[in-house]
Amino acid sequence: MNTQTPSDIAAASADPAHTAALSRPRLPAGAPGAQLLVFDVFGTVVDWHGSIVADVRAWAPRLDADAFALAWRAGYQPAMQRVRSGQQGWTRIDDLHRSILDELLPQFGLAHLSEAERAHLNRAWHRLNPWPDVRAGLKRLRLRYRCCTLSNGNVGLLANLSRHGGLQWDAILSAELYRAYKPQPEAYLGAAATFDLPPAQVMLVAAHHDDLAAARACGLQTAYIERPLEFGAAHVKHVSPVAANTLHARDFGDLADQLNCHG
Repeated sequence: MNTQTPSDIAAASADPAHTAALSRPRLPAGAPGAQLLVFDVFGTVVDWHGSIVADVRAWAPRLDADAFALAWRAGYQPAMQRVRSGQQGWTRIDDLHRSILDELLPQFGLAHLSEAERAHLNRAWHRLNPWPDVRAGLKRLRLRYRCCTLSNGNVGLLANLSRHGGLQWDAILSAELYRAYKPQPEAYLGAAATFDLPPAQVMLVAAHHDDLAAARACGLQTAYIERPLEFGAAHVKHVSPVAANTLHARDFGDLADQLNCHG
């Protein structure tokens, strides 16, 4: 397991106000004992479906961009499972996305795309836009908590995506650092170890109940974020509460309210 310190992993610099806020006495909140919030990214922080659809429509207006985005995403879990199972050696998400894309293009009549066009399209995952509530909510949450990504995306992808979306983190944590794709325990426990915290002092924030369940099994606290439009307006997702989660929030602003983060 990789136990690099935050300074080793592209930690974001904090402004003086943020540093001062972190040093203030903590008030009672909805997550007793939590010191670190780690965020799933695809679907929770960023709108992958809407962003991919917009990116594809910009250069292929006649393509069924909705179906294309869903098909590309559908290959995500099977590709990671080949790595988890040992069938395939460690492979970054950028490379998994590309292998899925190459298989997908002929199905959508796009086998003619050049290498440069394929590379540009694959980097659409670096250009995903955050949900409208994220920037303001994250700013409030960082007043009282250290906030980091904990994504299956590789570090370079997450850094580019964060810069594109104007997102500020205390550190970028990735499955790449631990060579373990969620929901493997090494990813969740690695995040806690990176900050030298027991799992109970870490909270995973995610829009996916399976991710949250795996984190709870490792001893983390969990907060569910409602993202009913993750798969697009034509495929509304159920966002019913699960009692096992520590918190359930409509969006990042609601989560900040529940955690007494009043900027």
